[in-house]
Amino acid sequence: MQLFGFVLLSLLSVVRAVVVPAVDSSGHFHSPLALEATPQGKNVTINGILTYVTLPKGRFDPSIAVLLLTDIFGLPSPDNLVLADQWAAAGFATYVPDYLNGDALPMGGNITAWAPNHGEAQTTPPLLAVVSALKARGVKQIATTGYCFGGLYTTRLVQNNTITVGTMAHPSSLDVPTDFQRIKAQSHVPVEINNAELDTGFTPVLAVETDGVLDDGQYPPGYFRRQFNGVGHGFAVRANASEPVQVAAKQGAFDSSLAFIKKHLE
Repeated sequence: MQLFGFVLLSLLSVVRAVVVPAVDSSGHFHSPLALEATPQGKNVTINGILTYVTLPKGRFDPSIAVLLLTDIFGLPSPDNLVLADQWAAAGFATYVPDYLNGDALPMGGNITAWAPNHGEAQTTPPLLAVVSALKARGVKQIATTGYCFGGLYTTRLVQNNTITVGTMAHPSSLDVPTDFQRIKAQSHVPVEINNAELDTGFTPVLAVETDGVLDDGQYPPGYFRRQFNGVGHGFAVRANASEPVQVAAKQGAFDSSLAFIKKHLE
């Protein structure tokens, strides 16, 4: 039934909605410097899906999980894995499913050629397979944090009330305001968005339009949006270590999402 709901939502549309494009790799903020950190987790197979798993070093609650949904660069990007480790360091068992089916976009790849084989019909089943497996293992609360491409799937999980709380940064591939109207109409899941002033996808104009649907108490489960100035698409995943504005924005987005998730876990 969940898969049916995902497909049904993708078929519905509203004429006045604006589709947020997936931003080409040239439009992402990339770190030209080698990462100081190296990934600390490991790749395992969960319900048939390759998943990067990273766990806190100390005691943690195994009934709570963070599901990190990557951008189009997926598991091959060490930035995504190190970001997942940051969530683990904050105390959460963190899972990063390869919902791109082993075919992440290479840096500099052609997103136009890549996109047709990575629609919701291809990417939703592996995502739901991991969600189902986590719940079968006793995970009671799932907090999702989605970046770029992953923002769409955080939105879907929120719309379908599949998770406990959802956060996203510089989301793409959404219909605005339609997708947020659906959240308002049918969800009880709190949602948070971190957006970038210079994003060419989820622009500040679209962010304000989203506020018009969910802000000012219009969405009782909880809504919060924070804009980071001076940065563009991809800022919450990777930053130039020599640029203080980028570094501060990346950390700020993490801190904002972490606070929101902690606030709304039961």
